[in-house]
Amino acid sequence: MAMRSNRQIVKAAGSTITTAGLAAGGALNPEQARRFIQQTFDATPLGPLVRHEMRVAKTGEIDKIGIARRILRKKVENTDDGYRAGVTHGKIEYATTAVRVPWEITEETLRENIEGQNYEEVVTNLMTNQIGCDAEDIYINGDTAVSADDPDHDFLYVNDGWLKQIKNGGHVVDVASKNSGAMSLDLFYDGLRAVPNKYNNGRLRWLMSPHRRQEWERYILNQAVTVGGIITDRRVENPASIPAVEVPSMPDDAIILTDPQNLVVVNSYGVVIRKTTEGKDAIMQDKRFYVVHFDFDTIIEELDATAVITGLAAI
Repeated sequence: MAMRSNRQIVKAAGSTITTAGLAAGGALNPEQARRFIQQTFDATPLGPLVRHEMRVAKTGEIDKIGIARRILRKKVENTDDGYRAGVTHGKIEYATTAVRVPWEITEETLRENIEGQNYEEVVTNLMTNQIGCDAEDIYINGDTAVSADDPDHDFLYVNDGWLKQIKNGGHVVDVASKNSGAMSLDLFYDGLRAVPNKYNNGRLRWLMSPHRRQEWERYILNQAVTVGGIITDRRVENPASIPAVEVPSMPDDAIILTDPQNLVVVNSYGVVIRKTTEGKDAIMQDKRFYVVHFDFDTIIEELDATAVITGLAAI
């Protein structure tokens, strides 16, 4: 049986949930919750690349297992020297934060819009995609220490994002003092050298904003014009032979280097999608009310496997 889309889920929820039964209804089962979360990830270029973890508990731990390097030993027949290769176990703590997205549609709009009866589904689809884009923005830029005077305070303070976590515990390469932070080939190699060789295994990716990615391309093309030489598409796309991923939520003044699977988003199964056309407000205002509730936390499995290039000049 095919899995239902978000629009089908919301539509079905609306047919069974009323203001009298909201407390008991609206929660998606684990399969529906997983599908909803996956659709939000699919709304962005980075979403499908990072690691997703679904958990029943809103707080807990995620196990990680590591094995040391250079564990092979010479074999000597009929002997046991007591050597055993070890396995390292660790845990990453998570604590999801609840978020919500409410919206409303007037009955008049539903009657008179050019989309006709499809308007409700169009809006729901747009809301779902925007939830994915906004969530990724917090995954990257969230900061619980953001000033209350910041115009984006209510948005960013939800959680500490990957960028802040890497700046606080990963490898930081500040290029502000080098050539005033202007684009150069060296800054990519500086970032690459900051990550230990054991993580330089072909799975690393540069995460940068589209503007930064285009600035890199312009730098390479200008070098070809002024200095001469042949520039291949592969060399333009992949600084230091590492693929670049354009991430619209990344700030222009920073570039992250890591394996995207090292970046983890944890969600619980407590996803609730509710809709009502009943109650005093709905009747008096002639509106339909909707809200999506879910939660998440952003963690990094190995901070040692991350680097961030900061201090880049404004574009």
